Amino acid sequence: MYILLVHQAFAALDEPGGTRHAELARCLAQRGHRVTVIASQVSYLTGSSHPTEHSPEEESGVLIHHAYTYSGLHKSFVHRVFSFFSFMLSSFITGFRVKNVDLVWGTSPPIFQGVTAWALARFKRAPFLFEVRDLWPAFAVGVGVLRNPLLIRLSEWLEKFLYHRADLVMVNSPGFIEHVQRGGARRVELVPNGADPRMFDPLADGGDFRKAHGLQGGFIALYAGAHGLSNDLGVVLAAANLLRDRPEISIVLLGDGKDKPALQVQAAEMGLENVNFIPPIAKASMGAALAAANACIAILKPIPLYATVYPNKVFDYMAAGRPVLLAIEGVIRQVVADARAGIFIPPGNPQALADAIRWLADHPQESLEMGQRGRKVVEEEFDRAMWAERLALIFESL
Repeated sequence: MYILLVHQAFAALDEPGGTRHAELARCLAQRGHRVTVIASQVSYLTGSSHPTEHSPEEESGVLIHHAYTYSGLHKSFVHRVFSFFSFMLSSFITGFRVKNVDLVWGTSPPIFQGVTAWALARFKRAPFLFEVRDLWPAFAVGVGVLRNPLLIRLSEWLEKFLYHRADLVMVNSPGFIEHVQRGGARRVELVPNGADPRMFDPLADGGDFRKAHGLQGGFIALYAGAHGLSNDLGVVLAAANLLRDRPEISIVLLGDGKDKPALQVQAAEMGLENVNFIPPIAKASMGAALAAANACIAILKPIPLYATVYPNKVFDYMAAGRPVLLAIEGVIRQVVADARAGIFIPPGNPQALADAIRWLADHPQESLEMGQRGRKVVEEEFDRAMWAERLALIFESL
């Protein structure tokens, strides 16, 4: 099959950001399918620009076109909307030139690129697969980013429009299934987030990464990912403040996002010498970063809708054999609890997070066993290659 993926936030393995689609596309290419991706020239995580190319790049057998996108992604909500619409239009023009496509794969958020994928599928008389990675606009309303009643109604109409017109709606978390079915999805398939365990060595000690970032010795609790409104990293700083009496414990915040400058200012004002900010790194380097950690933090704001998510980072942490400090309710809590792979912390509770970090630092053997159990569950149930095989069968059924 020839598959066309429209994905503004696509990140290759040599770039920072979520690489679910790069890994799935690589597996599909290895299976013999052709995959072309239309991605933004602007990094969704960092806002840095990637030059547009006259000819597509190739990465692991996957062709990647970088379409023009307005670069003010992280300036404000209005600028973000301009960025979304600019990519929606430019990706349609780019996709229109891609010939002989058998299936068009759109993904949300941002939801507007779903319109591009739907339109391209209709023009090319190809099936349209719509993937839901977050429940937008529900999440945007929940965190207060989207408040205007008219915009909310229009967004909900667009969401249902795409659900109704998709030949198949794919979700990455079982927590999304009921929502998309209520929205009118006719056929729903689950291809959950996961990890490629071959990218991580649970026995590595991360010594080189520690040395490169001045992190030698001690216990490291690491957060890797976006520094945004939803990630509630102010709670992590508050927990670090409660750990001042344990100078051997360090908190590392790895990544980038709109809120990172404010978090750095807040940490400096609080005098948090036990907090280290590290710039984002390529996914191909993430194995070394997680190997340097003794435990890893996954956290979201205490919003009921976030109980539906399967965050990619949790599966990376488990694949790396590191215990998870999980401040997220719901379906992902069930995964970690069933695996006995970490400690649950009530979202929004810095004292509980600090206490859990202390406990892991004081119980290295139990911490090691948690990591080993998490790694085993990823290998058996959430291996990205295994789910790519399932995805290929879904594509072939269309």
